[in-house]
Amino acid sequence: MDGSVNTHSRTVSRHGDDRQVLIVVHQAHSTSGKIGELLGHRGFTLDRRCPSVGDTLPVDLSPYAAVIVFGGPQSTNDDSDPAIRSELDWLEKSAIISGVPLLGICLGAQQIARVLGANVGPHPEGRVEIGYWLVSPTVEGGHFLERPTVFYQWHSETFEIPIGAQHLAHNDAFAGQAFIYGDSVYGIEFHPEITREMVERWCSSEKGRVKLSLEGAQSHAQQLAGYDQHHAASDQWLNTFLDRHLLLDGFSSELAD
Repeated sequence: MDGSVNTHSRTVSRHGDDRQVLIVVHQAHSTSGKIGELLGHRGFTLDRRCPSVGDTLPVDLSPYAAVIVFGGPQSTNDDSDPAIRSELDWLEKSAIISGVPLLGICLGAQQIARVLGANVGPHPEGRVEIGYWLVSPTVEGGHFLERPTVFYQWHSETFEIPIGAQHLAHNDAFAGQAFIYGDSVYGIEFHPEITREMVERWCSSEKGRVKLSLEGAQSHAQQLAGYDQHHAASDQWLNTFLDRHLLLDGFSSELAD
């Protein structure tokens, strides 16, 4: 299960009209994982855009039920990358102010945080966070994350919480795990979309294998064992988040194994 959805198909939702979610990815082969599968179960189609391969991003977001910006190997601080620069401009001038629910995951969250004026950069001690790690709600974040939950992580940079945003989740190594800005702009550092196949692919890639030797990275075997142990709780959180927060009129749909 790679979570990919045929973006050219026309799926009719329970409302009787076509519903779309805009998906922004950062590599040609990237998929939306479990998020794409769950959106399909809810009657949504995906409009997948990858600026890194030349796709443009729509200025008018009113046709979309939500916008999701996924992770990637780039840095949000790389102003020499024209695709990253164009995404930052689009987030500032279109996505964040559109009123359409917006979710940034990992790099996507870091991009949102930077646009909102927060610092984004590496851990001061050079740590990374790769594998399955505990994330806990803040005092204000109990509606977002009801209990400490182990999520999949893959990042070497992280965000500070933007001024005006509410800090929703944290852990001991990286305080910035989740925030909300306004009513419906979310940033999360962890990867609830991960599938077992994605864990295999990320760990086995040439660049991924190198990162497994860094401080804060779990081994390939540990990550696969972590998936088997923790994916059910992560999936449950993702279902709840989509229905209660991102897709405000969503309906419950359990993730199939």
